[in-house]
Amino acid sequence: MHDPELFAKRAASFGSNAVAYARHRPRYPDAAVEWVVGDRTRVLDLAAGTGKLTETLLEFALEVTAVEPDDQMRAELTRLLPDVPALKGTAEHIPAPDASFDVVITGQAFHWFNNPEALTEITRVLRPGGVFGALWNYDDTSVPWLAELNELTRSSVGDLQGLDEHTPRHALLGEAEEQTWHHAQRRTVESMLASLGTHSHLLVIDAAERARIFDKIRTYLWSRPETSQGEFDRPIITTGVRAVRV
Repeated sequence: MHDPELFAKRAASFGSNAVAYARHRPRYPDAAVEWVVGDRTRVLDLAAGTGKLTETLLEFALEVTAVEPDDQMRAELTRLLPDVPALKGTAEHIPAPDASFDVVITGQAFHWFNNPEALTEITRVLRPGGVFGALWNYDDTSVPWLAELNELTRSSVGDLQGLDEHTPRHALLGEAEEQTWHHAQRRTVESMLASLGTHSHLLVIDAAERARIFDKIRTYLWSRPETSQGEFDRPIITTGVRAVRV
C-alpha cells in the first residue's frame, strides 16, 4: 500500500547525503542524453540534484538551467558546476516563463513527481515541438551476482507504489517512446557500498538496520569472485522515455 508520509520522507532524504550522491551515483550514457535532446539547445534539468545529469548535458555544449528543491543538493550542484543557473523550485512549481525551454529532462526523479500537476508545469515551460524526457539507471539484475546483491540490499521500508512509474501522460504531450541502454560503473567494494548508501530506502532507516545491511553487503561482495579483486564493473541498464509537446 502507498504510504504518503514514507513516500515524502524518502523523496526528501537525499540532501543529507548530497556529497556522497554527487561522488557515487552513476552517470547517464551519452547516447541516452542525445536520444532525448536531439538537436535542441535550451535545456531545463528538472530535479537536478547535485548535477549528475547536468554535467553530461554541459558536455554537449547545451544551454542548461537546473531546478532543484533541496537546498543541500542544489548547493553541491553549484559548488561543482558554478556556471550553471541553479534555481530553487519543484516539478509542480517551475520558476520559469511559459515556453522557455526546448527540452525538459529529469534523471532518477520522475517517479517522485506529483502528476498531473508536474506535467502541466512541464508542458507550460516547454515550447511547442519541445520534448520532455526522463532517465533512470537500474542495476542489471540479469547478472546473477547483482540480482543477489539487490535482494541483500532490501530494507524494512519495503517498496513504494509509484517508484516504477515511467510513462508521462498529458493532453499536451504526444505518445511516449521508451528506449534502454547498457552501460557500467567502475566500483570497488567500498565505493559500491557508498553508491548503495545514497538510495532513499537506506537513507530513511535507523542506523542499526543500515549497519546490519551494510555488513551483509560487504561480506557478500568480498566473497564473490566478480567483486573481490579490487575494481569491478557494476552493470547498469538505463531506461529513457521521451514525449514531444504538441
